[in-house]
Amino acid sequence: MDKWKRSSRLVDMTRQLLSEPYRLIPLTAFAERYNSAKSSISEDLAIIHEVFQSGGSGELETVAGAAGGVRYIPKIDRQRALDVLKVLCEQLSNPDRILPGGFLYLSDLLGDATLLSEIGRIFATVFAGKKIDAIMTVETKGIPLAYAAASYLRAPVVIARYGYRVTEGSVVTVNTISGSGRQMRQLSLSKRSLAEGSRVLIIDDFMKAGGTIRGMMDLLHEFNAEVVGVGVMVESAAEQRLVESYVSLAAVTEVDVKERKIHVELGNLFTREGEWKDVKN
Repeated sequence: MDKWKRSSRLVDMTRQLLSEPYRLIPLTAFAERYNSAKSSISEDLAIIHEVFQSGGSGELETVAGAAGGVRYIPKIDRQRALDVLKVLCEQLSNPDRILPGGFLYLSDLLGDATLLSEIGRIFATVFAGKKIDAIMTVETKGIPLAYAAASYLRAPVVIARYGYRVTEGSVVTVNTISGSGRQMRQLSLSKRSLAEGSRVLIIDDFMKAGGTIRGMMDLLHEFNAEVVGVGVMVESAAEQRLVESYVSLAAVTEVDVKERKIHVELGNLFTREGEWKDVKN
């Protein structure tokens, strides 16, 4: 095989790293593909790492040893995340979203592939380093968000469902109470969908009191799984939270049906402890 030019190597390596986040790629695999010395490959990876970091799109993690290699960790920089979430808050503030009963229409946002990709990258940044075995959500609106995050975190998605479906096989079922406390529902998860002792990230589109998320936590307890984080796209005001620790991207603080007004702020992402603290609304 002919030796690749450095410019060609850089382009092809970047393409492969971006397409397979979190996959550990041995340096020997690159060296054999491009018919180049490992020292040259290491120099190329240093260039790519610098570009990723300066552009705010992530970083490369090097693992030493015979079984080591390099993996791409997707991230988004603070300013880009802020820009994305300001747009999200602006769109959520549209009074045309108000539905009877004070509910908000979110389906168009959850169908926006570009927005979902950006939100997925934000969640991937927040929960980077958590060693996630699976991402869990509940049918149906949380599914696009979960897959958006999974595409960057390189983790499978498991879906909790209301009630039982024969196509799921044997299931584990728990009872959960809606955020309003007025309705009890059953959440089920197929026994085949999650291994015992998994480390799980919960992703959902909307949270009020957190009854649905609490139900997912109860389900995971039955699998002896560990909840490593909870991410929600939108939270709304509630007198009592059933979930203590979570990351929200936007917060609906008021919905005035009569005046047709919605007040939306940035979620707790920029006020919680961490690298993005202290950004004002």
